[in-house]
Amino acid sequence: MSQNDPKIEDLLLTRRQLLRRSGMGFGMLGLTGLLAGEGLLGSAAQAASTDLNPLAHKKPHFPAKAKQVVHLFMNGGPSHVDTFDPKPLLDKYHGKPLPRTNLRTERKTGAALRSPYKFKRYGRSGIEVSELFARTAESIDDIAVIRSMHADVPNHEPSLMLMNCGDSRLPRPSMGAWITYGLGSENQNLPGFIAMCPGGYPIVATQNWRSAFLPGAYQGTYINSQHTDIQKLIENIRNNNQSPAEQRKQLDLVQRLNERHLELRQRDAQLEARIQSFELAYRMQSEAANAFDIGKEPPAMRDAYGSGTPGRQLLITRRLLERGVRCIQVWSGAGQPWDNHDNIEKEHRRLAQEWDQPIAAFLQDLKQRGLLDSTLVIWGGEFGRTPVAELPQLSGRDHNHYGFSMWLAGGGVRGGYVHGATDEFGFAAVEKKVHVHDLHATILHLLGFDHERLTYRYAGRDFRLTDVHGNVVRELLA
Repeated sequence: MSQNDPKIEDLLLTRRQLLRRSGMGFGMLGLTGLLAGEGLLGSAAQAASTDLNPLAHKKPHFPAKAKQVVHLFMNGGPSHVDTFDPKPLLDKYHGKPLPRTNLRTERKTGAALRSPYKFKRYGRSGIEVSELFARTAESIDDIAVIRSMHADVPNHEPSLMLMNCGDSRLPRPSMGAWITYGLGSENQNLPGFIAMCPGGYPIVATQNWRSAFLPGAYQGTYINSQHTDIQKLIENIRNNNQSPAEQRKQLDLVQRLNERHLELRQRDAQLEARIQSFELAYRMQSEAANAFDIGKEPPAMRDAYGSGTPGRQLLITRRLLERGVRCIQVWSGAGQPWDNHDNIEKEHRRLAQEWDQPIAAFLQDLKQRGLLDSTLVIWGGEFGRTPVAELPQLSGRDHNHYGFSMWLAGGGVRGGYVHGATDEFGFAAVEKKVHVHDLHATILHLLGFDHERLTYRYAGRDFRLTDVHGNVVRELLA
C-alpha cells in the first residue's frame, strides 16, 4: 500500500455510523480517500455497492439503444396549436366563443384564437407541422410527436417541477440526476449531467436539475451559455497561478481536512456535493475547454447551426455527446421565454426563428455521425397554451396543462409517428393520453430501465422518478 491509500481503520464503520447512514440516507457519496495517483472519489453507491466512483459507467436493467439524453426545454410553454397540433376549426370560431365551456386555466380566457401560422405535411409520414418549425420538420420521419400530453396544474413552478422531477410539490431528484445515478457517465473529466441556460436561471432555478436526496455527484452542472469566452462559459475551472501537480497536492490536503469536517457533521449531503465539485473542477481542466470550444469546428458546421445562442448551445451539446456526457438539458433562456400571454404571433415567431435552424442542424448532424441512434432527443415545455385568447384581446394564449405536444427523436423512438390527440379545438388530450409520469417511464425504458426498479432508498422508503405512477407508452418505441 502507498502512503496515499486509505487505512483499514478509516474504512470501518461503527454500528452507530452504519445506522445513521442507512437510516437517514446521507453519506452514500462518502469520500473514503483518494486512490493513489488516480484522483478518484470515494464510495458513492448504495450500501451493497463497492463501486469507488459514483459516475462510473453502469449497466441498465436490459439492453437499450438510447445511451445519452438531450432535453431541449422550451420553458414558458410553447403553443401546441401553433407548432405541432393543427386545429383548423379554430379558423371557423376565431373571435367567437367556443361551442363549449372554456376549461379553467390560470387566467380568464375568452373567444377562440386561430393560429396565425400555416401548417404543411412533411416527410414520407406526412405529419403536419407549423411553418414555425419548417426546418425541424425536415427530420419528421425520425420524430415521434406526442399530441396528447397532459400535466396537473396550469402554473409554471409546479409544472416545471413535475416535468423535471416527477413531483410538483415535494423536493425530488431531477430526471437528469436519476439518469446519471442509473447509468453513470462515460467521461470522468466532465460532469455526467449538464444544464445550459443562457442569461441566468429559468423559473425555480437550480431545483430543475437538483439531485435532492440522491448523492450530489448526480446533480446538474449549470452553464450560462450566453457567454462565448471560454473562461466565462466554464468559470472557476482553470487555475492560472498553479501547475496541475501543485493543485493536486493542495486538493489532497483540502480533501483530508474536508473528510474530517464531513464526519463531524454526519456526512451532510450538501457538504459532500461541495467536496465533489472541487474534484470535478480539477479533472475538468484537461478536457472542458476543448469540449466547449466551438471554434474548433469547421466554419461550414458553425454556419449550419447558426450564429445565435441556440446554435452555439446545440453545437456544444453535440461535442459533449461525443465526449460521453450522459445527460444534457438545453434551456430556451432565463425566466420563461415562451410564456406569451400577449402578442403570441410576434413572440412565437421570433423564438422559433432562433431555434428552428439549430434544431434541424443538430438532428441532421447527429444522424450523419451515427449518434442519433444512441441519443434520445426530447423537445417541449412544461405545458402548452389555450386555443382561446386570454382576455381582454385576441393577442395571446394562457397556460394549458389539459393537453399539449412534445416530441421525441432517436434512441429507439418510432420515427414518423403521431401519438394521441387533443379535442377538435386543442384544449384537452382525449385520445391515448400521456401524463408526464408516463413520459418519464417511457424515457427510462428507452434507456434500458424498468422505472419501477430504478429506486433509491431514503428515509425508510424506496423512491423513484415516477413515484407510484407511470406506464411505458409502447407505441412510441421503434
